[in-house]
Amino acid sequence: MPVTENEFRNAMSRFASGVTVVVSKDAEERLHGITVSAFSSVSLSPPLVLICVEKTTGSHAALAETEHFTVNVLSSDQQDISQKFASWNLEKFDGLDMTMGELGLPMVNGCLANLECTISRIIDAGDHSIFVGEVAHAYIFDGDPLIYFRSDYRGLE
Repeated sequence: MPVTENEFRNAMSRFASGVTVVVSKDAEERLHGITVSAFSSVSLSPPLVLICVEKTTGSHAALAETEHFTVNVLSSDQQDISQKFASWNLEKFDGLDMTMGELGLPMVNGCLANLECTISRIIDAGDHSIFVGEVAHAYIFDGDPLIYFRSDYRGLE
C-alpha cells in the first residue's frame, strides 16, 4: 500500500534542516519572499544550490519569472523572520533590516549567510519545482543556525 501524504509529511519531519528565507522579484519588480527549509548545496564547481518551492505560492510564480534569487540562511534568533515569511502576510518586508545585494535583491541582515544566485535550471517535481541557482556572491557570518525539526523550531542546545 502506498505511503499517504500524512505519513510522508510525518516521516520527513524527522529530518532536521536549517531554515532559509528566499527573496525574488516578479516581472513587475514586486518583492516576494518565502521561508524554505528544502535547500541544499548541489555542486562546488560551479557553485550550485537548490530550493524546492510549492507551485501554488506567489513566490513560485515570481521565481519562475525572474533570473535571480537570494537565499538568506537564518540564525537562531531569527525565528520571527521565518514565521513572517511562512505566512500569507503581504507586508513581509516592512520593518525588516536588509541590505541591497549586487544582483538587485535585498538580503536579510543578521543571517549566517546570504547567497545571491542566478537561476540556471527549473525542474518540475510533482507539486513543487526545484530551482537550481548558481551562486554569484556569498556573504558569511558567525552564529548558530535556526533549525526546523518535527514541525517546530530548535536550536543547537
